[in-house]
Amino acid sequence: MSEQLRYSDTDLAEFKEIILKKLDSAKQELNYLMGQIKSENENGTDDTASAYLAIDDGAASQQKENVSQLAARQQKFIDNLDAALVRIENKTYGICRVTGKLISKERLKAVPHTTQSIAAKLNQYK
Repeated sequence: MSEQLRYSDTDLAEFKEIILKKLDSAKQELNYLMGQIKSENENGTDDTASAYLAIDDGAASQQKENVSQLAARQQKFIDNLDAALVRIENKTYGICRVTGKLISKERLKAVPHTTQSIAAKLNQYK
């Protein structure tokens, strides 16, 4: 019995649908985060007593940093999903970049942008 070299076009279409849904959701989340960052800049503390101003500015800066980190992580996720769509178009989606074997469907459904099988991923931590 020969080993399957790539996923069928039907399988790739199914994965593409999963990725497009995740991509839409991820872009909505990124837009929300970007809105948070912008609205924080607009919320001035002009009417706050000066004694509380420094504390408030510190908290706002920390929150802005946290939201910025979330936005950056979300953008990286979107980029990874976009790259997965390219691999679908090239018909190389689902092939482990380390072992060259097919990544399990279960893993791809859970982490659709992955480029490594579970075995390869676990091996990198040894």
